[in-house]
Amino acid sequence: MRQELVADPEADDRKPQSDEARSAFAQPPGVVQQAPVAEDESSTTSEFAIPRGLGTPQPPAAEAEGSAFSVPRTYDARSAPPAFTPPAGVPLVRLTKDVPWQDRMRAMLRMPVTERPAPEPAHKEDEAGPAVPRVLDLTLRIGELLLAGGENAEDVEAAMFAVCRSYGLDRCEPNVTFTLLSISYQPSLVDDPVTASRTVRRRGTDYTRLAAVFQLVDDLSDEETSISLEEAYGRLAEIRRNRHPYPGWALTSASGLLAGAASVLVGGGVAVFVAAALGAMLGDRLAWLCAGRGLPEFYQFMVAAMPPAAIGVALTVTHVDVKASAVITGGLFALLPGRALVAGVQDGLTGFYITASARLLEVMYFFVGIVTGVLVVLYFGVKLGAELNPEAALSSAERPVWQITASMLLSLTFAVLLQQERSTVLMVTLNGGVAWVVYGAMHYAGDISTVASTAVAAGLVGLFGQMLSRYQFASALPYTTAAIGPLLPGSATYFGLLAFAQNDVDRGLASLTRAATLAMAIAIGVNLGSEIFRLFLRVPGGESAAGRRAAKRTRGF
Repeated sequence: MRQELVADPEADDRKPQSDEARSAFAQPPGVVQQAPVAEDESSTTSEFAIPRGLGTPQPPAAEAEGSAFSVPRTYDARSAPPAFTPPAGVPLVRLTKDVPWQDRMRAMLRMPVTERPAPEPAHKEDEAGPAVPRVLDLTLRIGELLLAGGENAEDVEAAMFAVCRSYGLDRCEPNVTFTLLSISYQPSLVDDPVTASRTVRRRGTDYTRLAAVFQLVDDLSDEETSISLEEAYGRLAEIRRNRHPYPGWALTSASGLLAGAASVLVGGGVAVFVAAALGAMLGDRLAWLCAGRGLPEFYQFMVAAMPPAAIGVALTVTHVDVKASAVITGGLFALLPGRALVAGVQDGLTGFYITASARLLEVMYFFVGIVTGVLVVLYFGVKLGAELNPEAALSSAERPVWQITASMLLSLTFAVLLQQERSTVLMVTLNGGVAWVVYGAMHYAGDISTVASTAVAAGLVGLFGQMLSRYQFASALPYTTAAIGPLLPGSATYFGLLAFAQNDVDRGLASLTRAATLAMAIAIGVNLGSEIFRLFLRVPGGESAAGRRAAKRTRGF
C-alpha cells in the first residue's frame, strides 16, 4: 500500500538544523529585529567613541574670547572692595636719561619683564623694522669682547640689553656664563622666540679695547645719535683690528718695574729692586715663549714664577748681602691674578654663581701654577743649603715716602700691563697711592689688623673707581684693577711656600690661609665700595636709591 508524504511546514521548523545552517551570531527566534538607523556615510566612528544612549554631561557654552585685562563675569561693581592707593602714590617706572647706561640697564635687568618701561623709538633699517638675527649677532659679538676682556657678568648683560633696546628689541633676555653667551628675543607672548648664542674661546687683557666697546655701547644707547647696524658692525670690526697701545718690550719692562716696586714695598733696597726686576723680566719672556708654543696658562705661570725665586735663592747661596725674600716676593706680585679674583667674587656677590665658580677655579689653577714653580725652586734651594729667613722682608722699619712712591709705581706699571688708555693711567696711579696711604695709616700707625686695613683700602679703591667710571661713562675696571696691586698678598704667599719647602706644614697652611683671607678682603672691599657709591652718591639727574632693586637671582631682602 503506497503512502504519500505531505510536507508539514511546522515540522520543518522543529527539525534540528545542521551546523552549517546555524551561526553563533544569528538572531534567536522570537526576537524582533529593529530597523537599522540610517547613518551619514561621511561620518566616521572610532573605538573611543561614546556608545549611543549613554548620557554624558555636556560642557557649558563657550564664552566669547576676551582679554586678560577684561573684568571677570563674577565681578560686581556694587559689592567691589574700596580702592586703595598707597600713601606715596602709585610708583611710576621712570629711568632718567642723564644716568649712565650701565645703571639704567642694570636697573631694568633687575625688573620683571612686565614692569620694564617701553623703549624709545628704535633705529630702524627700514619701515619693516630691524633685522632681528643681525641685531642679536651684533649683541653677542659686543658681549664676547666685554667678557673676554674681564668684565663682570652683570655689566656684560647690561651692555647686551642696552644694544638690543637701542634697536627696539625690548623683550630680550641675555644670559652670560664664563664661556657662553646667549640671548633670547620674543616679540610677544604668542610669537615664537628667537635665540642665539656665542662661545668665548679666547681671552685677552686689553682695557683700551674694553673702553672702545663701552664707548660704542654708549653711542648706541644715546638717543641723539642714530647708528645703523652697518655702522655698528664697522666700528666693531675696527675695534677688533686695533693694535695694542704698548709694544712687547714696554710690557716686559713694565713687568720688571712692577716686581722691583713690589720688592721696595716690602723692605728691599736698590740691589733688591734690580734683582727682582731682572727676575720678573726673564720670567715674562719665558712665559711668552711658552705661550708661543701653545702651552696652557698653568705652565706659563709656573715657568714665569721660577726666575725670581731662582735669583733669590742664588743670592742667598752666594752669601750676597741682599734680602732674598724681598726679591722673591716682588716676583710674585707681578703674577698674582688679582683681576680674575675680583671679577669672580663680584660675580658671586651679584648672583652669577656659575660664572663666579668658573673664575675662582681659574684663579686657583693660576695660583697652583705659581705655587708649583716657586716651591720647586725653594725646595732645591733648601737642599743646596740656602738659609732663607722667613722674617727678613718684614724686619725693616716703615719708610712712608719710599713705600708710597713704590705703590704708585706699582699701580702705573700694572696699568701698562693691562693695556690701559694713557688717559686713565694717571688716575689709577693716584688711586693706588691713596689705597696704600689708607692701608699704611690703619695698619702701621693705627695698629689695626692687616685684613681690616686691606678691606677698607680696597673699598676706597672701588668707591673712587666707580665714581670716575660713572662720570666718564666708562668701565670701572681700568680705575680699580691696577689700583689694588699694592694690596695683593705677595708676602703671605711667599712665606707659606717657604714654610712648605722647610717642612713646616702648619706654618705654611696658616700663611697661605692668611693670603687667601687677604685676597677675599680685597675682592669684597672693591665690590662693597662700588655698591656704596651706587647707594649713597647721587649721579646728576639720577633718582633716589630708596627703591633700588637687589641683584639678579637674589632674594632681595
